[in-house]
Amino acid sequence: LMKGGHGDGAICTDLLVTAQGATPFSARRLSTRNTHGTGCTLSAAIAAGLAHGLPLEQAVGVAHRYLQRAIAAADDLCVGSGHGPVHHFHAVWSHG
Repeated sequence: LMKGGHGDGAICTDLLVTAQGATPFSARRLSTRNTHGTGCTLSAAIAAGLAHGLPLEQAVGVAHRYLQRAIAAADDLCVGSGHGPVHHFHAVWSHG
């Protein structure tokens, strides 16, 4: 999986490269400083999907969408200083 999070532009695209070809996973780039842990979060979410029996491409897609929502909710999580973490528990806990 080639991550595109550090690239430029309004769209962030990760690229899954396998023997069958390349599959892009794109999402709107979000404006936030809270991106600490994105790579670890993405890889853990992919591993969880695989452990649940999802095929690789589906596991990457589910993980990509989860990470996008965790980044989107990260500004609501007020911890530490500098680049904060993504909001891993965005689906069950918010400060709204």
